[in-house]
Amino acid sequence: MSVRYDDVIGPLRTAYDGRAEQRDLSGKAPWKVAEREAFLDRLKGHGCGRLLEIGAGTGQDSAYFQENGLDVVAVDLSPAMVALCREKGIEAHAMDFLHLDFAPGSFDAVYALNCLLHVPNSDLPAVMDAIHALMRPGGLFFLGVYGGGSLTGEGPFEEDDHDPPRFFSFRSDEQLQKYARKSFEIVDFHAVGADENRFQSLTMQRSA
Repeated sequence: MSVRYDDVIGPLRTAYDGRAEQRDLSGKAPWKVAEREAFLDRLKGHGCGRLLEIGAGTGQDSAYFQENGLDVVAVDLSPAMVALCREKGIEAHAMDFLHLDFAPGSFDAVYALNCLLHVPNSDLPAVMDAIHALMRPGGLFFLGVYGGGSLTGEGPFEEDDHDPPRFFSFRSDEQLQKYARKSFEIVDFHAVGADENRFQSLTMQRSA
């Protein structure tokens, strides 16, 4: 029987609650900074005002977007992560991806960095549809995840340094883009890095 998102939410929440303070102290790799800056540049060109970050963690990226003039809302399933977002002056809520409690068309953009790889393939289409519903026509959606190349398959990562080990779903480039096209138009796709550090960068747009 396939794994469902509801099955992995509890262990994920425990794992991230336990590492919140440590993750907040970690720096950001230069290539991640470059991906974030590139998305901000796209948003400026689209006149974006309100951005939702899902799987926001401790709010480092949300704070960056907020400091650059956007109206930011952050969500994460970990209450400990949400508390750290709020300490940074960010509006933040504890929510999972299938229960994003916002009105349809509430956001000009959505940013999701290394979080949708925790959603099983069985529930990814529903999550993509939920994100689509929250966006205004023409809005941009950045989805960045590790995957492709030698990174494929799904299940708990036994060598994970979190407790309990987190569930991951690694998808090929073709799989990821196929899921994306069911709900969005693809604006840009490229990969960064290789092997276990290979990162898939995908920017999408909700049809106008």
